[in-house]
Amino acid sequence: MGGFECADHINRTGQRVNLLKETQHDIRAEEDYILLKNLGILTVREGICWSEVEQYPGVFDFSEVGKRMKAAQKHGVQQIWDLIHFGYPDALYPTHPHFADRFENLCRAFTKFYLENSAEPLFVVPVNEISFLSWFSGDDRGTVPFAVNSGWDMKYHLCKAAIQGIKAMKEELPDCKIVMVEPLIKIHSDGEADEDLFRKNEYQFEAMDIIGGRMCPELGGDESFLEILGFNYYWNCQWRGNANSLFWPDNNNERIPLSDLLTAAYERYKKPIFLSETGHFGEGRVPWLEEISEQCRIVLKNGIDFQGICIYPVTDRPDWDDLSAYSQCGLYDLDIHGNRIPHQESIACLQKEISILNQHPHLFNLKKEDYEITKNKNRHHFQLL
Repeated sequence: MGGFECADHINRTGQRVNLLKETQHDIRAEEDYILLKNLGILTVREGICWSEVEQYPGVFDFSEVGKRMKAAQKHGVQQIWDLIHFGYPDALYPTHPHFADRFENLCRAFTKFYLENSAEPLFVVPVNEISFLSWFSGDDRGTVPFAVNSGWDMKYHLCKAAIQGIKAMKEELPDCKIVMVEPLIKIHSDGEADEDLFRKNEYQFEAMDIIGGRMCPELGGDESFLEILGFNYYWNCQWRGNANSLFWPDNNNERIPLSDLLTAAYERYKKPIFLSETGHFGEGRVPWLEEISEQCRIVLKNGIDFQGICIYPVTDRPDWDDLSAYSQCGLYDLDIHGNRIPHQESIACLQKEISILNQHPHLFNLKKEDYEITKNKNRHHFQLL
């Protein structure tokens, strides 16, 4: 799968970020889909940018989103839609008294728009990375409300809004599929007590637990809302103590294998899972993709309901707080005009990994009839069926 950066938050300088526009994906979506289709990728993660589509409170303009929907339908691309990807309309933030109701209205309006403009099944991420966003906005002053010591408060209210939004979408379209996306991390001991270390590692699961009704039942979460679970994993998702990221490549064998982390997450929830974001930058792009693919094959061989790997992002993107600085990540670099420049080494690696999986379709645990459907549609990936 491939993902397109769609962060639209207010950054540390007070500037509104819109990475769909910065990377020109908003006007080059069809071109991007063709590029991915030619590589055998036909499932993508997208975002609507709430700050962009809500013109005034309760007044929505999804016209640009509709263009991406039409481009996807034209080229047989399956979309997974983020409704919050770190950003909200001006003067709104998770603990604002109107936040949950405004988000519920957004969810209802988007679902109605989707029903009017697409015949494809709706896969939707209500809030991308609640755990990260809670820390980023509530403890690290990364975006509104630029707070400290408020991470739990942000998480509670983001979950409250997500639950209201899920219920609204299910009312409008009962068979829409809710996709939860959260970071997958591992905090290693830096001398703290075992119970403290266990508690810190549990934080990453709180949002899924709340939305699944396992915590904070007063918010109305329900296990049925945990339909498909995505986990985001990057090189700095393992650290020691409070801040010391473990080196990668892991020459000292300090890190827990990704396959173990994914297996533990699956055993906790017993729901279909996928790697919803992963990638690296610079010279590390290729060895990272090779390592991640190998780890995910281990997961598949162990019989886990594992649905795919999302390379994120597939086009290079700027730094949130310095939009002039690019990361050299993804399958395509960008020149000064926004043209997509293939990173040939990454593309060759991707094609090799796809070829390996195509040689072993049984790894996917698909029923034979499901595999035949996928093959007949010329899908070179495991599409969410």
